[in-house]
Amino acid sequence: MAGAAETLTIATVNNGDMVRMQKLSEDFTKANPDITLNWVTLEENALREKVTTDIATKAGQFDILTIGTYEVPIWAKKGWLVSLDKLGDGYDTNDLIKPIRDGLTYEGKLYAAPFYGESSMIMYRKDLFEKAGLKMPDSPTWDFVADAAKKLKTADTYGICLRGKAGWGENMAFLTAMSNSFGARWFDEKWVPQFDQPEWKATLTFYVNLLKEAGPPDASSNGFNENLTLFNQGKCAMWIDATVAAGFVTDPKQSTVSDKVAFALAPNTGLGKNANWLWAWSLAVPAGSQKVEAAEKFIAWATSKDYSALVAKVEGNWAAAPPGTRTSLYNNPDYQKAAPFAKLTLDSIMSADPTHPTVKPVPYVGVQFVAIPEFQGMGTSVGQQFSSALAGSASIDDALAAAQKLVTRTMTKAGYIK
Repeated sequence: MAGAAETLTIATVNNGDMVRMQKLSEDFTKANPDITLNWVTLEENALREKVTTDIATKAGQFDILTIGTYEVPIWAKKGWLVSLDKLGDGYDTNDLIKPIRDGLTYEGKLYAAPFYGESSMIMYRKDLFEKAGLKMPDSPTWDFVADAAKKLKTADTYGICLRGKAGWGENMAFLTAMSNSFGARWFDEKWVPQFDQPEWKATLTFYVNLLKEAGPPDASSNGFNENLTLFNQGKCAMWIDATVAAGFVTDPKQSTVSDKVAFALAPNTGLGKNANWLWAWSLAVPAGSQKVEAAEKFIAWATSKDYSALVAKVEGNWAAAPPGTRTSLYNNPDYQKAAPFAKLTLDSIMSADPTHPTVKPVPYVGVQFVAIPEFQGMGTSVGQQFSSALAGSASIDDALAAAQKLVTRTMTKAGYIK
């Protein structure tokens, strides 16, 4: 049994849904007066660094970790996580959307419970499109997006906002998914890095030129949260990012353009892959925790059907419920009515294929990441090179050459390249 006044320390990310969870957690502590909660809320890159260090060194600073689809199978394989098979009879694991659940499962066991799931899509201003005489296709090409962005840019509005902040889960999540649609890949079938190939040059050149011609002046410092703020302030005609943002950009409490937003699939180049990813921010318990039972109680509460209903009640809006995790939410008529983006979100999640993420064959699993332990460090280093190219402090050719060199060195040292 959870003992008297047990304190759970929860590490989480400063995204809107998690900030709301913290505010609503009184609902949990009222029902569980023997458990108190201590929150450590961090920016995305800082959170990743802190929880990775903590779990790798067995420091035991946290009882619950907010981690993603990348970490879960890798950490479960290392024995770093507790399997979540005691979330209660009413939890309904089978209700979890299959691609999301599969990404958090290792050897048939769930090792993290999804708090929200996402793919990516285009969010755009239908009023500005109409004014410019543009019509967004259901499945637009990158060429259409670039052409539209240039036409939509004005003195007051950027044509497009995209992630530029360095980080394997920031600019590299976007750029890796984008590169898939351009026919690029991180590695060939023998784990040889591919940044010296024309597909990566085409991806990075297109991205840098697009943001220079139609994006914000300081795009290299903008991640998810910065672009969300810009979009909600009416400063972006288009934004390609996580589907989870749809609930924020259509919320009149947060967005000045809430009634002017429409959605489309992430772009493609006609090669059969759209630039959409697959991710879930999830809650997990580190192995060796002395508070597993209390931690499981909290995780069961925060990722339950009842929690979604609580959010809808408190916010007065079903569209605010954490998206992308449960089939029952997408079958809920109240949610469908409140969330015009629901079907597109689900379609985007279901179409992302981590086992076949690229046009050409690859030896890895993962859409916007490569599911190997080395990726976290490599992804952030490559992200720094590409952010420099966007900022203009390095050429595109130099950034790609540096990426090729550092990834080759890491993969040779780790024994992938024979």
